[in-house]
Amino acid sequence: IIQMDEVTQAVENLKKEWSQAVEQLEVCIAAIESCGKMGKGTEEAMSLPRLNGSAQDALQLLNALQCRLDLLAEQLPTFEEVQSGQATLGSWKEQYQRLRVNLRSANLQAKANIGKAAQEERGLLLGGGEESTVRRRNLQTKAGMTSAAESITESLRRSRQLMVQEVERSANTLSTFG
Repeated sequence: IIQMDEVTQAVENLKKEWSQAVEQLEVCIAAIESCGKMGKGTEEAMSLPRLNGSAQDALQLLNALQCRLDLLAEQLPTFEEVQSGQATLGSWKEQYQRLRVNLRSANLQAKANIGKAAQEERGLLLGGGEESTVRRRNLQTKAGMTSAAESITESLRRSRQLMVQEVERSANTLSTFG
């Protein structure tokens, strides 16, 4: 009888663990779905793989919990408890499928949000005014000093080319007068 009570307790523990894992997954799904809505599309896009990793971990945990419940349900002490355990397993499988579909939908929504946010960011970067200048400056800072240095080097190279061309033109002009 003590052993049977252990099985019943193990099933109760599984149910608690399931609820926590579902809650964690729903938080991940909500975070994924809102990716790109905060107006920082490119920054938020970088957190998407981490969020999806957490969501996949939660899905794997839910899958493992289903397997454990499947094994334990058959060992429950009474017929009613066995039936209840199997019914719980059935509802878990349905919930698992809904969560997978919700995760897929959330990723599609995130992709759309990020695309829209990136388009808005490009528009703001290319637009005129002080806000665009500030955004460009911030973006340049975030891109890092390497990118800025490359840009400056390229600009200096073009300036040097223009100066060389101007000197050559001047030299040609002087030689025609000379």
